[in-house]
Amino acid sequence: MDQLLPLLTNKRVGCVVNHTSLSGHTHLVDTLLQRKVAVRRIFAPEHGFRGSAEAGETVLDGLDTRTGLPVVSLYGKKKKPEMADLADIDVVIFDIQDVGARFYTYISTLFYLMEACQEFDKELIVLDRPNPNGHYVDGPVLQPEFTSFVGIAPITLVHGCTVGELTKMFAGEGWIKKKGPNNLRFSVIACKNYTHKTPYSLPVAPSPNLPDMRSVLLYPSLCLFEGTTASLGRGTPTPFQLIGHPDFTERNFSFTPKSMPAAKEPPLSGQLCFGYDLRGLSLDSLRSSKQLNLNPLLSFYQKFPKEKQFFLNNLFFDKLAGNATLRQQILAGKTAAAIRASWEPALSEYKTMRKKYLLYQD
Repeated sequence: MDQLLPLLTNKRVGCVVNHTSLSGHTHLVDTLLQRKVAVRRIFAPEHGFRGSAEAGETVLDGLDTRTGLPVVSLYGKKKKPEMADLADIDVVIFDIQDVGARFYTYISTLFYLMEACQEFDKELIVLDRPNPNGHYVDGPVLQPEFTSFVGIAPITLVHGCTVGELTKMFAGEGWIKKKGPNNLRFSVIACKNYTHKTPYSLPVAPSPNLPDMRSVLLYPSLCLFEGTTASLGRGTPTPFQLIGHPDFTERNFSFTPKSMPAAKEPPLSGQLCFGYDLRGLSLDSLRSSKQLNLNPLLSFYQKFPKEKQFFLNNLFFDKLAGNATLRQQILAGKTAAAIRASWEPALSEYKTMRKKYLLYQD
């Protein structure tokens, strides 16, 4: 806070924040208001300002009942601030906890925010936070033709950066297209006492369906299942720790997704699903692997009796993967080793490029 407040003197402020934007036990917005900072507007990402909206649910504009400040949604039809949203703002603060996977949409919100700040000549301040999956870099690099809100830039699936480092990368690689008369003005307030080797446990759940650290650590490997017909345990107390489907051939483990606040209409709701239970994996083993685990995906596909129905027809899987190649490799029966080999040389090239933007020791 000592670094931030001098940058806000006599400035009108907008905040891109959610429930993870805590300063101690107090929300950043509340802290700034207590310090008499002129906060004018709140911008809400996926899951909303208070973090209660489920994945994919439209977040609506409105007023924050606690502060009376206007809330502008950046998830739904409008994903980037418009000129009117920033007209009475001098500087925008981005302070949201990321989990280190390319398809986790908070970094896409950051990307679009950078575009808007560049276009409308607004200053950007990024408050950095540790990356709980920042201890490794892995996966295919997104191919440009698969750019989407779940893949906003040509980075690896597990990017190994904090949001501050990504801010530097997005700008430094020229991915933020210059539309206004001036260059993007931004600064990053870095974390103290953090390295990429530092194990970090999140103080609050980053989103409704990542309730604990096991789900956070499994998320990069399991989220690809969101492009398939399988359930990942949404509608249970332990999402992203279960994998199942009613037609799965192995019947050793089962669960039934049900409607709940974090998943009002979960996939396969009310249906008895058979599959894999990953709740017994230790946090130490997940942290020490330092690579994506393709085995659950390949094994589940191989044991699924309706192969042609495994991938969703909308090919959302390809958006998550950042290419069509991974799906084709799975269909062709490629091994995990063969798939991993195909990520080169792009993976190594990304790792080399990434080093230019690191704020913290690897």
